[in-house]
Amino acid sequence: MSQSSLQTIITPRQLSVLLQIEAFQTSHCYSATIGDLADALNLSRTTVFEHIAALCEKKLITKSNGKARSLQLTTKGRQLIAEARRLESLAVASPKTASKPENTPWTVVGRISAGYGIEALPDPQPFSSESFLGCQRGEFLLQVVGTSMVDAGILDGDYIVCRPSATAIDGQIVVALLNGQNATVKRFFKDQKAVRLQPANDAFEPIFAKDCIVQAVVTGVIRKLPIR
Repeated sequence: MSQSSLQTIITPRQLSVLLQIEAFQTSHCYSATIGDLADALNLSRTTVFEHIAALCEKKLITKSNGKARSLQLTTKGRQLIAEARRLESLAVASPKTASKPENTPWTVVGRISAGYGIEALPDPQPFSSESFLGCQRGEFLLQVVGTSMVDAGILDGDYIVCRPSATAIDGQIVVALLNGQNATVKRFFKDQKAVRLQPANDAFEPIFAKDCIVQAVVTGVIRKLPIR
């Protein structure tokens, strides 16, 4: 898709509203209201409302009537954002910057045993955090607050890598939005009458919710160990 083709699908102002919806959701873990978007974009609420209506008509977002925080990106909307960012990066990249990435990749020099030991054989391989964590597919990071997932290896202060998804299978760790406002990270299970969000810590009770929206599947954890 070219830049001109993109502009036939969405106007620059509509794209800015779409990007702000994504940015607000990522940073707050709940959906923006029309007022939030108007303040962030320095637009009137009427103008934002008109853009929201256009984005819904183009099936780039969804919203629920009667709920202030119900704006959700569709798969089509996320794909369009990814394409817009790709075109922007191509437009600003020069041959010099394109051939030299900003982040120097690490090198995997071999394997190390956490058991009784293995033979130390060097096997250098390039390692890219972007490709390993899947950041080329629209993943984003969230910092964890709390200890309900410690038995799953997710600790307070960790960063989780999240792949946008509106669906999940039983047992997957997900980012879920409850009642259109509160977000949490838990294991997902679909029971007969409700969704069960299961913590990985016996000190916490499972959450049973009928109004639950899966927003992402957790694909990785990043942690910096303290150095003493």
